[in-house]
Amino acid sequence: MSVAAAGLVAALALTGCGSSDSDDAGKGTTSATPTEAGGDSGSASGSIDGAWSGVTDGKAVALSVSGKTAAVVGDGHVCTGEVTDHGGKPMLSLKCADGNTDRTMGSIESNDGSKLVISWDGGAKDTLSKTAPGKLPEGLPTGLPTGIPTP
Repeated sequence: MSVAAAGLVAALALTGCGSSDSDDAGKGTTSATPTEAGGDSGSASGSIDGAWSGVTDGKAVALSVSGKTAAVVGDGHVCTGEVTDHGGKPMLSLKCADGNTDRTMGSIESNDGSKLVISWDGGAKDTLSKTAPGKLPEGLPTGLPTGIPTP
């Protein structure tokens, strides 16, 4: 789990801890403020830019999206790729560094600006909550990993 936590921190740093670009238009995501997106929780409306976290099957999952760049850390795997547009709906198209395929193609089932539900072709279904910019998501393991030599 400490490898996943390290990957999560790296993924969040890679995508700016949830900061969004001011030029989101035309990048494959639907641009809407949380209040605009809040009226339709059953659709994939609203921007998915930012940091999202949750727990699926008892394991922490984190997603970070900035424009067309996306990174997910879950179940010990770190996957990066892009947000694509399929028929007006954002999809996640990722590759995992270790070749895992559980979370490589994801479709957004719903997004109300504070909760994001993603169904992955590998079978997982993640329900993630928006994480405040500059904050690490809740549920990360505490303490330092053991067996790492100190300088």
